[in-house]
Amino acid sequence: MAARRRFRESGQAQETQEAGQAQLCALCGRPLGHKVEWHHVIPKSRGGRDVVPVHPICHRAIHATLSEVELERLYPTMEEVRRHPAIAKFLVWVADKPPDFHKRTEPRGGRKRR
Repeated sequence: MAARRRFRESGQAQETQEAGQAQLCALCGRPLGHKVEWHHVIPKSRGGRDVVPVHPICHRAIHATLSEVELERLYPTMEEVRRHPAIAKFLVWVADKPPDFHKRTEPRGGRKRR
């Protein structure tokens, strides 16, 4: 049975199935769960076309931490994204979580109070 993957330009979470092989998240390296999002390594708005599969929580951590300009100029590879201090801290925290774990991701600079 061939791999089945659905992709939406909006980056919405999608179901994925791989025949006999678990895919790994491009950020944290954990096996992917039922929900998968596709991250443009270089933002689409900056001309990027390559996408990699990531957990929704990992995708949110990337975009809560780094701007599109930073992703394009300073962190154009997933290896470089992993080296960012805030992402490295996130990776240590998420390492023992189950594949479909979800927790609210705080916006860049922490939660704003009214």
